Amino acid sequence: MSESLRFPVTLFTTKKRFNDFGAPDMRYGDLSESTLKHSLGLINISNVADPYRLVQLTPFDNPQSPFAGVYINRQPKMLTVKECASLLFDEMKRISLPFSLYGQYRHLINQMLNHMQNNTGAAFIDGQLHLAYKSQILNDRNTNSTRNTIIKVLNRHASYINNAKAGTLIRELAENINSSMLPKFNTFADQFNGMGVTVHDVHATKIDLIDLEQRQNRWRARVKYTAQDHFGLDISDIQNKKFRQFQFFKIWFILQRFERFGFRPFMTNMEATIDLEGALL
Repeated sequence: MSESLRFPVTLFTTKKRFNDFGAPDMRYGDLSESTLKHSLGLINISNVADPYRLVQLTPFDNPQSPFAGVYINRQPKMLTVKECASLLFDEMKRISLPFSLYGQYRHLINQMLNHMQNNTGAAFIDGQLHLAYKSQILNDRNTNSTRNTIIKVLNRHASYINNAKAGTLIRELAENINSSMLPKFNTFADQFNGMGVTVHDVHATKIDLIDLEQRQNRWRARVKYTAQDHFGLDISDIQNKKFRQFQFFKIWFILQRFERFGFRPFMTNMEATIDLEGALL
């Protein structure tokens, strides 16, 4: 083994930074009512509360309800900012169901909404999130996934670890991982198991080689993935038709970005350590 090589060795880090609190989707409480209504077209936000007038809504106020407009002179119930926010969060938790219909991770979205409602801005760390991330890595059958890419490189060059070519092996791994597909929650199943809405894309990823052993024609490796996403929305998100069509995301955007509320987005931290093995070609 080359004396210059010491484990762990970082094989890859995304250009997007960890703990990037200056990212557009990490802003909060920065938009006025005028901007939200007139520039972004966010007018009809909720079925239970009007965040602009701070009033509670009933079926008589919902344009899609058969009871709309029945009581023209009815006086709506006024709300405090805290009461209005509470109603909006409760509504989000109810209507999150289409994004988390099944699976062991379906409860994560409401846990993360509770975390946002606490408004500390602290990172979200949960064992189930780690499990989901590890499962995604292990079960990704794409031939260009990072896992499969690492296996292919080690099948060719794992023996380098025991001689002066150890540095070459690390460079080979780094170059190939750089052109591979990083773990993300963007499959069809992720649209309904809760992961597509809680994480979906992953903002930053780091991959470390923790250990590598090669004996005869077999090798074993341990690889650690560290990842971070942002539980927050930027303006391009809410302008995207995919998100804009759902009331869930409009409420989320208002709670985060409207200057009246300003609930803080946060980092979601994930990690997974996987064991790999193979045979030299």
